Amino acid sequence: MMNYCMECGTKLELRHLENEGEIPFCSQCNQFRFPIFNTAVSMICVDMKNQKILLIKQYGRPDYILVAGYISRGEDAETAVKREVFEETGMTVDRLQFNKTSFFEPSNTLMVNFACMIEHPEDLKVNEEVDNFKWFTFDEARANIKKNSLAERFLLHYLDHLEK
Repeated sequence: MMNYCMECGTKLELRHLENEGEIPFCSQCNQFRFPIFNTAVSMICVDMKNQKILLIKQYGRPDYILVAGYISRGEDAETAVKREVFEETGMTVDRLQFNKTSFFEPSNTLMVNFACMIEHPEDLKVNEEVDNFKWFTFDEARANIKKNSLAERFLLHYLDHLEK
């Protein structure tokens, strides 16, 4: 919870707001101050021709994860997906579909996950943010994604719903 108003610096107090509950309120600005958090996108990149999923390693860490990045101010999530995939992999997203969201407490971030259909995986050329990458079959992706991670939850949700 925020303790001080982001506009004027006045100490916030909790006030009841109908249908919302106890919300921080600034008596100086006479405004409720709802929580502020980051928003990012996470992508399951799917090679449609070969039915494979791209997993990457970043920042010297040993585990495979999904491509991800923050949404820029003024940008919608779909545009951020296309931009981040292109920046990190050089590939163009041909089609995307929403998969799932989850709040990631460690970075105070709402993660919005999409499945991205890639028709030209041969365009793959990773940038300096990616240490390693590999295309995995769906079953291999299940086995190789970082265990007990948000990336794993997103991937399993996507794959489990493909089978239905």
